[in-house]
Amino acid sequence: MKKGNLSTDRIAKRNVFRISFVCAIALSILLVPNSAWNSPQMGSTTGENRVGSKYNGGTFVTTGQTVKPAGKTIAFGGRPVDLVLSTDGGSVYVKRVNGLVIVDADSMKIRHELPFDKEEGGSMHGIAVSSDGKRIYLTSSGSLLWEARPNDSSRWYWSRRIDISGSGQGDSYPCGVALSGDGSHAYVALSRSNSLAIVDLEAGKLEAEVAVGVAPFDVVLSPDNKVAYVSNWGGRKPSHGERVMKSSGTETLVDEHGIPSSGTVSEVDLTSRTVIADVAVGLHPSGMVARRDGSLLFVANANSDNVSIIDTKTFKVLETVNVRPDAALPFGSVTDAVAASADGKTLYAANGGNNAVAVVALGDRPHRKSKVLGFIPTGWFPAALAIDGERLFVANTKGEGSRQADSATHKWHVKWHRGTVSQVAIPAAPTLAKYTKEVRELSLVRQSLEAFEPARRGVQRVPVPKHAGEPSVFRHVVYVLKENRTYDQVFGDLKQGNNDPDLCIFGRDVSPNHHALAEQFVLLDNYYCSGIVSADGHQWATQGITTDYQEKSWGTWSRSYDFGSDPLAFAPTNFIWDNALLHGLSFRNYGEFDFPSLDPDSARWSAMYEEYKSNAGKVVFRQSIPLEPLRAYTCPTYPGWDLRIPDVLRVDRFMKEFKEYEKRGEWPNLVFVYLPQDHTSGNQIGAPTPRAHVADNDLAVGRLIEAISKSPFWSSTCIFVNEDDPQNGFDHVDGHRSLCLVVSPYTKRGKVVSKFYNQSSVLHTIERILGLPPMNQLDALAPTMEDCFNSHPNITPYTALPNTIPLDEMNKHASIIDDKTPSRTTGELFDFSRPDRIDDDLLNHVLWFSAKGPDVPYPERFAGAHGRGLNALHLRLDSAGREDEDK
Repeated sequence: MKKGNLSTDRIAKRNVFRISFVCAIALSILLVPNSAWNSPQMGSTTGENRVGSKYNGGTFVTTGQTVKPAGKTIAFGGRPVDLVLSTDGGSVYVKRVNGLVIVDADSMKIRHELPFDKEEGGSMHGIAVSSDGKRIYLTSSGSLLWEARPNDSSRWYWSRRIDISGSGQGDSYPCGVALSGDGSHAYVALSRSNSLAIVDLEAGKLEAEVAVGVAPFDVVLSPDNKVAYVSNWGGRKPSHGERVMKSSGTETLVDEHGIPSSGTVSEVDLTSRTVIADVAVGLHPSGMVARRDGSLLFVANANSDNVSIIDTKTFKVLETVNVRPDAALPFGSVTDAVAASADGKTLYAANGGNNAVAVVALGDRPHRKSKVLGFIPTGWFPAALAIDGERLFVANTKGEGSRQADSATHKWHVKWHRGTVSQVAIPAAPTLAKYTKEVRELSLVRQSLEAFEPARRGVQRVPVPKHAGEPSVFRHVVYVLKENRTYDQVFGDLKQGNNDPDLCIFGRDVSPNHHALAEQFVLLDNYYCSGIVSADGHQWATQGITTDYQEKSWGTWSRSYDFGSDPLAFAPTNFIWDNALLHGLSFRNYGEFDFPSLDPDSARWSAMYEEYKSNAGKVVFRQSIPLEPLRAYTCPTYPGWDLRIPDVLRVDRFMKEFKEYEKRGEWPNLVFVYLPQDHTSGNQIGAPTPRAHVADNDLAVGRLIEAISKSPFWSSTCIFVNEDDPQNGFDHVDGHRSLCLVVSPYTKRGKVVSKFYNQSSVLHTIERILGLPPMNQLDALAPTMEDCFNSHPNITPYTALPNTIPLDEMNKHASIIDDKTPSRTTGELFDFSRPDRIDDDLLNHVLWFSAKGPDVPYPERFAGAHGRGLNALHLRLDSAGREDEDK
């Protein structure tokens, strides 16, 4: 175990920052009109708000914010990531991750939808229309540039797919695209190839590549088409000896915590086809736009919450504009797109984290700097902007959240994306003032700022202090992260909560410890995962926020499917363990972000179970943690993700170190424990049955909590047990609803808590307990979990309950037969070597039929009958302790 080691100089700098930060907050509070502070918090998380419910004219979402877009809005399936106006201004061409949507700009009704082929998805960015209006180009998540044309009936169709694989290995992952004025060439940012592609559109082939920075994102051309400007997400290429981490195979500059530390824009001479200059901008430079005369280039820096203004003549940054709703806020606005008015006097910047567009009056430098005039409310996570003079069009990637169009059908599995496009009139000053007030309320600006109020002196110790830095009764926090369950799947049989017993597949007989802990302590029946899959779920669970990368990558995850492996997926606010270490606390990691290898690699679950029972040492683990700063704090004998390893074995490895801590009488302040087996291996032959997997996970959780509760550390320890994501599971309230356990001597006993909480609430509560400031806007605005605690302790320890399902109940045979594929075993359909390399909809069908049998229909009302004809799916089961139900 290592402790945070801060030099005297660093501590001094940190203290100066704290004082400055507090002063900035105080000043902002003084400058804000009283009316703004006294108005009701439209997105307040008090009471029992439930995700997806209508609240003050808007929609309550998993972040705890309320989404209430201005103007006209149209919703449709899929996640829109980019848009462009037709040359005549009559249509809005929208790129979503699954194809093209054409929207009438006036009526805001869909004219036409053109999906990609099923094997192909859209990349995070990139759509352009030719100057004659007869061709639309979109970039794919593989290596293709798709071309659409209208037929004689003005219906659009895919006319060509141009291969732009590039010089790199694997998919080039093209993003931003710009077209030459004469329509002869397309210039495309190849994200994985780290190059600008020059595409001959007449010949339909890649003509040349120009190496630029790391992970290029967007392309803008000068008015004369002689220069291309390219934004580089990962910034400049590293020099020898600099600190790096690989992102999708490319070395990327990072800081001491593994967070990317560079962002650049490249200037490319298209005649010589060379980079003639690079300029440093903010982190994660994303969408760009040039002033009409080409004199200025505006760059949205998604991981810096600001916009860089570049003089294209000198190619230097003239000004950097902070576009957060309040200058005192930390990171979290996620400024990912920009648009400029025709007269070049006003800039619009999309703030994905605030669900708003910032309106900026551009200064006439050097006499006057640019100034944020206000904000316009949008849908959830605005990602692209376009202007036609008097109207602003916004593509909102998450839109309305995960909702079926007809809410009466209750189909709200987490992958039923409902993106939106908004049309809003450019507001005059009075309307903008009204909008700005709404944005501050909807995005909980005041609530975020309050989280940074200075600690009071002389206050008593409580479980969750009101302000960071005030004393807590706890000195240790154990954070347990598990995999992929919804509330109803596990707690649907608990009548005291908001439950649906028909959806429960891992009830009390399978998870006796989860049930006992929820009943003996608190049952949270209004708790949600902010994430959807492991790629964004682990970011929410460890950073309290995600970047635009996770929100836009849903075409296919060709760049990377992150699990602590791609620095460009990380938010710039560090991880919860960095927060603890930087404030002088101690930390220990058990399994997070680890992909262990087994020796022998051929070992199956049965061999690992024998290892657990005998502790013979016949199988050796070798850790593989891509995030280097985390390795030094990680238990070397505790394995991370590998579903061949029982969780009870993991807990045995934890216990071995824990006993040493007990002997020494000291234990880390923050302990992270990863227990992934409730993910299950479906009905894979050679693996435990789904219920045996969950029973293993349940027993491990029970034994872990029993050991801590019977130790000397119990009186000062709080344990949080959380899921990383709901894996597209079924739940009658919302697909994001999940389970969370809060266990400590100060936790209320036998209570149901129905206040809204989410994954960021867990992080914010941990921060309050450990005296840490929030890391970003979204964990700052998350409600802390005071309602779970009493002021006086009950130190009665917990005694783990034995499993009722044999842990070695094995799948013997399972085949899948649907209406489009031949019979195949789940071993052929599923790859469990890494998280989420599976069709999780198909896996949920497997879990359902494994638990319920073939005579109980799958709950399409809540989960939807999507996928490969799964409404006709049948399973033949022959598991230990069960009879083949089809015989």
